[in-house]
Amino acid sequence: MSSSPLGVVVHAPKDLRVEAVAAVAPAAGEVRIGIEAGGICGSDMHYFSHGGFGTIRIKEPMVLGHEIAGTVVELGAGVSHLAVGTRVAVNPSRPCGVCKYCREGAQRQCLDMHFLGSAMRFPHAQGGFRQSLTVKAEQAVPIADTVTMGEAAMGEPLSVCLHGARQAGPLMGKRVLVTGCGPIGMLTVIVARYAGAAEIVVTDVSDFPLTIARQVGASRAINIAAEPDALEAYGADKGSFDVLFEASGHQSALVGALTALRPGAVIVQLGLGGDMTLPINVIVAKELQLRGTFRFDSEFNLAVELMNRGLIDVKPLLTATIPFREANQAFNLALDRSRAVKVQLAFT
Repeated sequence: MSSSPLGVVVHAPKDLRVEAVAAVAPAAGEVRIGIEAGGICGSDMHYFSHGGFGTIRIKEPMVLGHEIAGTVVELGAGVSHLAVGTRVAVNPSRPCGVCKYCREGAQRQCLDMHFLGSAMRFPHAQGGFRQSLTVKAEQAVPIADTVTMGEAAMGEPLSVCLHGARQAGPLMGKRVLVTGCGPIGMLTVIVARYAGAAEIVVTDVSDFPLTIARQVGASRAINIAAEPDALEAYGADKGSFDVLFEASGHQSALVGALTALRPGAVIVQLGLGGDMTLPINVIVAKELQLRGTFRFDSEFNLAVELMNRGLIDVKPLLTATIPFREANQAFNLALDRSRAVKVQLAFT
């Protein structure tokens, strides 16, 4: 670690800089981590491209990144379950623990959440794309020797999908439709397959991610741009699918899938987009259940455990690893869905 650790800082749309970000000595109950891998998420790309998303905008320079892993390099007082040299995945959530939602066990809805790399609060919660990061010790989850840093950095998006699957209810034997094959859509395919889904059909508008989706367990992959009527056959007898995971955030994907859903089907909205106009009469007549899903709680530790035990393999999603000093190149590759699923930064 150099005397002046560096980080990837967004100042404005398309203004991404690699610059000094001070190391912070760990206080009691904290650890300092030498970050080694960081995955570029959709929200990172929104900050890079547009300076934010929805009503959220960058108001000060912000270190990006919340999909991260590294090695513990310094312990604060009272930390005994970790050691210098422990390899860890980093949970980017730091709920307050005392608000009514935390006390109810819904920490993801915390009224005073610090989530790494988020402009939702001001001053912003600085992110993890930096060589040195200090967090609460419980945010550092040990990884097995068999798990690479790149895989460990997938713990956060995998936990999002595990929570989404929990919102859907049991998937054993179910017929599942996934719309949108970005990293979240593909990890949802992996989770649904692990959970025992009998059939998993995926849709997207680009061939490259659909190819990867087949590799990770999709029964059928449809390019909905090339075959706009491909879901119609699933609409016979009021529909076929028990569960829809909508991972694109586009109204056309959600509305276009409704015909293929059987009465009583569960819709889990994973993708974040703008406001949508929905055919409420269809939702009412088919008794469809629309459920939101937001971040994760205990699923982060579960995600790491599943990777540690070799029960879930995220490696097919890792498109490229690029040195963090070339962050602009990495972000531009990540934005190209014809060539990339998950692009990660290397900090070593």
